[in-house]
Amino acid sequence: MPKRTGDYNAWRLEKLADPVNAAHYLNAALEDSPDIFLDACADVIRAREQVSKVARRAGVTRESLYRSFSASGNPTLNTLHSVLNALQLQLKIEARPKASISRGTPRSARAATSHRTDKRA
Repeated sequence: MPKRTGDYNAWRLEKLADPVNAAHYLNAALEDSPDIFLDACADVIRAREQVSKVARRAGVTRESLYRSFSASGNPTLNTLHSVLNALQLQLKIEARPKASISRGTPRSARAATSHRTDKRA
């Protein structure tokens, strides 16, 4: 049996240092779940360089960065945007293919529109 020559985690972090690989990794994680996405963000942050350098470029403290992307973290959109920018990445919104869109109007939107009245009358 061949001998294992390297550590998988070290190899993965080396690959995630590339912005293109990091973008694919984060997109796949985002499709899975928000929790997996936060874990993936933490991986990419660690892969790039020292966490303190990423935090400094993002304009947040190192502790805040760790807290935001921890298992119980919930980064603000501002923090996420700043960190992704520091990592040479960006967040994009795309329309889903028609087959993925649920039918009809969401219940909350229907409720909001059904209670509207025209006060000009």
